[in-house]
Amino acid sequence: MKTAAIPIQEVFKRTEKKYLLTKRQMETIQAALAERMEADVYGKYSIYNIYFDTLDFRLIRTSIEKPVYKEKIRPRSYCIPSEEDKVFLELKKKSQGVVGKRRVTLTLEEAEKYLLFGVYPKCADCQILHEIDFAIDRYQVVPAAYIAYDRVALSGLEDTNLRITFDEHITCRQTDLQLGKERYGISLLEDDQLLMEIKIPGAMPVWLAKLLSELKIFPVSYSKYGTYYKRYLLPERYLLYQKSLQRFAHAKGGVGIA
Repeated sequence: MKTAAIPIQEVFKRTEKKYLLTKRQMETIQAALAERMEADVYGKYSIYNIYFDTLDFRLIRTSIEKPVYKEKIRPRSYCIPSEEDKVFLELKKKSQGVVGKRRVTLTLEEAEKYLLFGVYPKCADCQILHEIDFAIDRYQVVPAAYIAYDRVALSGLEDTNLRITFDEHITCRQTDLQLGKERYGISLLEDDQLLMEIKIPGAMPVWLAKLLSELKIFPVSYSKYGTYYKRYLLPERYLLYQKSLQRFAHAKGGVGIA
């Protein structure tokens, strides 16, 4: 199903704070924000991502260790696209708590040919694509995880740069790693749980910090891709590792690894 087009913004720089909420907490905070914020023009929409990583998941393993600087590479769409639909190819960077996002707009066909086969897109010779190209070449990435979710976004009435988003129904999988495939997979959150993100270009407004304190809503360290990796991809890799050790011990005539 197609959705309204999302405005094209190629460069972002901001801080992001994340909060895990219950639906009741979401309703409470949305009611408290009603006089200062409003739903953006697109209302509720869905976001689809394919995270690219090295074969040994180097990017997300590094990210989990909370380094001063980290990167993520992903194509993103706001619908389940056909080959000619526009998607975003993003390089997301985080340095000392400040998030920077660089992205270019390509058709799905162009993005997949570029990412999977190294076919450089026509009419897309720009600085941002060169930066993405450098990161892809440096890490030698491949498709690693599909992550999609539904979002409601609010923007500030006085300061439109202040945005608060509420993400739910976070769906993840490690198969069919294409944006054009139907949405299905493992649910990352509980039924009554959602993720709130506060996105601001500078310091958090005093009134908002006070509101969160009054409602006893506190920030958490949370990454959708990181959480999926730790819960599902890492245990699977550990199991494969254990099985390889058992096969090795059996071949050498030793005992299996408990």
